[in-house]
Parts: sequence; C-alpha cells; structure tokens
Amino acid sequence: MDDFFATDNATRGQEDIPVSAPLAERLRPKNLDNVVGQDHLVGQDGALKRMIVAGKLSSIIFWGPPGTGKTSLARLLANETDLYFKAISAVFSGVAELKKVFAEAEQRQQTGKQTLLFVDEIHRFNRSQQDSFLPYVEKGIVTLVGATTENPSFELNAALLSRTQVLILNRLDSNALDELLIKAEALTEKNIPVTKSAREALIASADGDGRFLLNQVEILLSLDIAEPLGPAALAKLLHRRMAVYDKDREGHYNLISALHKSLRGSDPQAALYYLARMLVAGEEPLYVLRRIVRFASEDIGLADPQALVQALAAKDAYDFLGSPEGELAIVQACLYCATAPKSNAAYKAQKSAWKSAKQTGSLVPPQNILNAPTKLMKDIGYGQGYNYDHENDEGFSGDNYWPEEMEPELFYQPVDRGFEHKIRERLDYWDSLRRKIND
Repeated sequence: MDDFFATDNATRGQEDIPVSAPLAERLRPKNLDNVVGQDHLVGQDGALKRMIVAGKLSSIIFWGPPGTGKTSLARLLANETDLYFKAISAVFSGVAELKKVFAEAEQRQQTGKQTLLFVDEIHRFNRSQQDSFLPYVEKGIVTLVGATTENPSFELNAALLSRTQVLILNRLDSNALDELLIKAEALTEKNIPVTKSAREALIASADGDGRFLLNQVEILLSLDIAEPLGPAALAKLLHRRMAVYDKDREGHYNLISALHKSLRGSDPQAALYYLARMLVAGEEPLYVLRRIVRFASEDIGLADPQALVQALAAKDAYDFLGSPEGELAIVQACLYCATAPKSNAAYKAQKSAWKSAKQTGSLVPPQNILNAPTKLMKDIGYGQGYNYDHENDEGFSGDNYWPEEMEPELFYQPVDRGFEHKIRERLDYWDSLRRKIND
C-alpha cells in the first residue's frame, strides 16, 4: 500500500522513484500517451483525452479488473490538469480520515489549488460514507476519481453515480502485456530469461493483469538464470500453471474461441477436444470456467436456465476439489452447455434495453406503480390507482408499466426452442389478455 501513503503530492516523476521500488511502480507511465491497453480512454478520441483538451475534468469512477492502470490514470490526470493529488484507500480509511481529507481540500481551494481525490476500492465504503462525498463533489472542492473492480451499478449510491462519469478499463490483451514486457526489458536493460513459447505462456498466465505480470518478471530478473526457461521450467519456478501450447503455438485466445464456437454450434465432441487441449496444456481452469459461465448466459439463456446453474456448480466444485479431481466438473458443465438448446434472446434483449436506457435518460415510471412509504408521497399521488395483479383474474392486471413519455418497447423475444418455447407461449397469452383488457 506504499503507493497510497508514500506521498500526497502530485504525481511523482519517474526520476523520483527509487531503484528499489517494485518494477510495476517504476514502470508507471509518465503521460497518457504511455498508457497501454486503454486506447478507448486515452487515444485521440478517448474520453480522458477530450476532458483534458477541453480543460474540464469531471469526477470519474474507473471500473475495471486489477492491474489495468486505474491508479496510474488517476495520477496522470492530476499531472495533466495541475491538480493536487490525494490518494486514500477505502480499505483503510474511515469517517475521520474523510473529514480530514475534505477539510484539507477546502483549505487548499482557498489558496487557489484544486484537489483530485483518488479513492481506491471505493465500493468498500458503505452508503453513508459514499454520501459524504456528495457536497464536496457538487461544490467542486474535490474532483473525485474512484477505482473499483465491482459493478458500480450495484456497489455505489445512485446519487454518487449521477455526479460521476463511469469509465470502463479493459483487461490488458496480449499485445498490451507484451508491450509491458518490452518496457520492463528496456528499463532494466535485461532480457527476460525465457523462450518465445514461455514468454507467450507468461503473458497468458497474467490473464489481463499488468501488475501481476510485472511482479512475475521482477522475480525472473532477480534470479541468476543461465539458460532461457521453457514453459514447463517457468511454471515450476513461479509455482503457477503455464499454458504450454503445441508446436504451432496456437494462443489461448484461439483455443477459447474454438471452444466457445463449438459450444454454440452444439458439438460436444469438438467442445470437449478444445477443453482438453487447454487444460492438458496447463491453462488456468478458472479462466475456462469464466468463459463457460458467460456462455451459459450469452448463448443458452432461458432456453435452458439450468445451464447457468451447472456452470456455477462446476466453478464451486472445482474450488472445492482443485485439480485434477475438479476438472471433471468442468467437463460436465462443458457437455451440458454443448447439448443444451441455444438462444441468445437474453443477450440481445440486454443490448437493446441498455441502448434504450441510455437514449431515454431518467424518465419517471408512472405514479401508480411508485411506492409511497410517506404521507407526503401518498398525498402527491404515489401509488394511487395501483392495480394489484393477484386480485385480478389470472393474476394479471394488464396495466401499463412504462413511463408516460415512452412507448412500450420489445426487448426480449424468446426463441421457439427449449424452455423459451414455454416462455413464448406465456408472453403470447399475457399479450392477448392485455389487449382484451385494454380494448
């Protein structure tokens, strides 16, 4: 945690970082152009680039996996905008610390210096602690930059989200991770002592986490290794599974793509083959499981709701048993998903609904379906005229639930396969009842 408490000043220059500092710290980018793997944010048309060019930095929530550059981006934003950089971690900070930070920021503002407050793991603050940020963000006393690995929609207050812009950081792909390796070799003036195939395995083992990769590299560079290590020797040295692909060096991205498409194509034999290729080669089982869980939602969905249950059960079984016993549960989930009826209706519905939500903004639902826990809310009409479905024939009222300014839309369209066939029958039946009631 020395990154948070070593200095409260603006970003340190590269020349100020001691040689004894971790490699990941010494390789922090000096400017936005040096950031790897996040071109959608720092490229010419990126959101951060546009803010800096406009000279107006809004409060931001960085959402992304570990080791993708959230802290580095916050420091760079402070430098680019000449803001005082203050960093805290929600893990170690409480109300007293927040009050002190806000008081210092107010004093600093009176001297003409604005504060960029970086809060790591901001989702760990409780609701009342998150609310304490609101007046200081609104008044511009602090420009808040929060970092989280959790979905902000579930972990952060709506009030705080409405005052910030959520920017998503991507997992670092193989090209970005290789670029980090090249930078590490240039900085240390040493070549990483591994073969080409071991270098590819090292990158794959990081699973998008740049900090993890650089920590592994630092271990390798600190040792006296006479000959470049192959994948097997590398895995033994680092005590971590390394993906060792065949002589054609098909990367794990190619094989995971082949697995996904074999599952989608309902070919259990091919899916099992690619699964075996990956696990026998040493691919991280949890990486494969994450993709199978995603597949169960994206390509099966409600055509067979048990697919997601099977995939998550396989993850739990693997966590409980480990390798090799737990790998049979992965096989079971793979075969279940390959042989299940397929539907991407839920996936398409999500994309359509998200698009509509962004376009329609904050339209208020009709008053009759709003809760009225207080007398004032009842007096102004909240909940008035609500038609309780269970008191109607068929347990169905046929009411309108859409905002008055918006026409009903059709997002979810179940296919005529598997369980979704029954769902389609239900929806058609309710639609017919709705038309009958409202005619």
